[in-house]
Amino acid sequence: MREKLVLIGNGMAGIRTIEEILKNDSNRFDITVFGEEPHPNYNRILLSSVLQGDTTVDDIVLNEYSWYAENQIELVTGDPVVKVDTEKQIVLSQNGVERPYDKLIFATGSNPFMLPLPGADKEGVIAFRNIKDCETMIDTSKKYKRATVIGGGLLGLEAARGLLNLDME
Repeated sequence: MREKLVLIGNGMAGIRTIEEILKNDSNRFDITVFGEEPHPNYNRILLSSVLQGDTTVDDIVLNEYSWYAENQIELVTGDPVVKVDTEKQIVLSQNGVERPYDKLIFATGSNPFMLPLPGADKEGVIAFRNIKDCETMIDTSKKYKRATVIGGGLLGLEAARGLLNLDME
């Protein structure tokens, strides 16, 4: 009888772990992957290229839906896990999907930190972490022509370049 493995998080690190598990013993687990986003696994590092208009969302997908099917992985997208019952070994999603597990992996990544400044909750203030954020920034650039990027790291610089490419000051 195969063990039940649940992965919470459909990002690069979690799916890379699943790829290694499959490589070492593809018949050991029945695998379910829960992802909060409504997409298959994609290269988050390349989001700035999507924002800059150099590539499309489809181009940054790492594992198509067919990969999950070929590897007999149940993929639950757009449905975050809201409860883990460690005594009963059950995971429950926001939409009521319940899956038992023998092994559980948390690979949920991080959440962007929005500075607690006045106005941080206003329309047009956007974090840059996922495809939805990228799409929101592109849509917002059609309404506004000026932007301020807070965060001077690589992602902040790439976001600024993307906004320039969207004809924002």
